Amino acid sequence: MAAEETYLTRDGEGALRRELKQLIETRRPALAQKLKEAAAQGDLKENADYHDAKEQLGFIEGRVRHIEAILQSAIIVDDSGPSDVVRIGSTVIIEEVGIGEEEEFKIVGSAEANPRERKISQKSPIGAALLGEKVGAKIRVSTPDGKLRFKIIDIR
Repeated sequence: MAAEETYLTRDGEGALRRELKQLIETRRPALAQKLKEAAAQGDLKENADYHDAKEQLGFIEGRVRHIEAILQSAIIVDDSGPSDVVRIGSTVIIEEVGIGEEEEFKIVGSAEANPRERKISQKSPIGAALLGEKVGAKIRVSTPDGKLRFKIIDIR
């Protein structure tokens, strides 16, 4: 089975590179020092500081490896400039047909999706339905809440 392609916008790539730098240059050394100090306290079996630092360091190492793997294989999409169709990197304003309330989303790769920041994956039901569509298009989306219809108001 072929590896799944990972897409990142330039902003997403930058954010991951900044996080990786912070983990490697700041958090990892601080936790390594904390681990060293906790180990110097003696008996490691009942040393909560040692076990906590070791667990946190393990989490950071896992996150570093995960980010490095994403950055190594990611396809960076050029999301600069206008587009008349929805693509990864597009900011899309849609309105649910019959409701009239506008919502704004940025379509991103799954590695940088964050619904709280209104960044949705191109693989999400709404993201997948929007890809390739133009302003004025009406789309149907199957969601956990049922089938919804949206109209594309603007693409940036």
